[in-house]
Amino acid sequence: MQFTIIVLDSVGVGELPDAAAFGDVGAHTLNHTLAASGVKLPNLTALGLANMPTVELSDAASPSGSYGRLREVSPGKDTSTGHWEFMGVQLEHAFQVFPEGFPPAVMERFTAATGTGYLCNKPYSGTEVIKDFGPRHLQTGDPIVYTSADSVFQIAAHLDVVPIETLYEWCQAAREILQGEYAVARVIARPFRGEFPFERAGELRRDFSLTPPRTVLDALKDAGKDVIGIGKIPDIYAHQGFTEEIHTDDNADGIRKTLARMAQSYDGLAFTNLVDFDSKYGHRRDPDGYGAALRVFDDALPELLAAVPADGCLLLLSDHGNDPTWPGTDHTREHGMLLAYRPGGAGILLGDRATFADVGATVAGALDVTWNGPGESFWPLLR
Repeated sequence: MQFTIIVLDSVGVGELPDAAAFGDVGAHTLNHTLAASGVKLPNLTALGLANMPTVELSDAASPSGSYGRLREVSPGKDTSTGHWEFMGVQLEHAFQVFPEGFPPAVMERFTAATGTGYLCNKPYSGTEVIKDFGPRHLQTGDPIVYTSADSVFQIAAHLDVVPIETLYEWCQAAREILQGEYAVARVIARPFRGEFPFERAGELRRDFSLTPPRTVLDALKDAGKDVIGIGKIPDIYAHQGFTEEIHTDDNADGIRKTLARMAQSYDGLAFTNLVDFDSKYGHRRDPDGYGAALRVFDDALPELLAAVPADGCLLLLSDHGNDPTWPGTDHTREHGMLLAYRPGGAGILLGDRATFADVGATVAGALDVTWNGPGESFWPLLR
């Protein structure tokens, strides 16, 4: 059976019950983006997006897909937390963050490993940090180290100053340092190029993740299923549990490569992340850009639906929110989108699922693979 998941990164559909603990009461990435941008999403609406609770669109009378919302139980609102929970890992404690920057015990080991100094070492916007520290970096060759509200250690360097393979080596060194009491979810390579004010080379970004506990992906691979990671998905799971990895440059490339892989035969899961919603528009608080990106996906949706084989299934999900109208630049604690499509099937209400882990349990159930971890499969409803 051919099962496909596409994560619309950060397209949250309304605050979670515990949003107050995160300062996110009232956040709604989808509603606020559509209201600010004026964009219409006719294909997603027809699939069932409009029938989702709290979504302010006119309901589709007979949606072609099934619809619901996902509740995240892990304490966080970042990429790693959401994706790990999709595949059956519920965290008891949030990944560690460093709002004051990384301590000397970390940075001294980092400079010893790289043979360089460093610049910044504080929370910063990724576009602003290269404006403010890029000129100094060109003079010194020292990498720009920064973090955010997420559990990340990010290293920015100009491609003319630091070869990309060297940047990746520095990230790997940081990954080995940032374990135990200093563990962060991801170390991220952030290369940039060109003249001031510089341009981020997003296609060369690479994430170095903590290795998760056993996930549904491992169970699928061990059962002999194809497990195909497209985009940054393999990075998020530390390349654990995959039989094939496909790099993408941006959303458009991710859609193209997902369609190309769907056109080939596989027995298992193809799992795609479309990150531009989050990285290019959510964090930069650009509702017009966010809305335009949603419309591009909506335009591609009929082709994606047509690519689902008769016995296949397509899930559209989101891993957290990133309301581009919200104060600050951080993610927002929101329900995840859940849309499911099976050719010839009638759209039904899947309800508010108790955990993101219902996704992984459903994939395992559809592919007849044993999974004894968290999550309740909604495959019987789709079948």
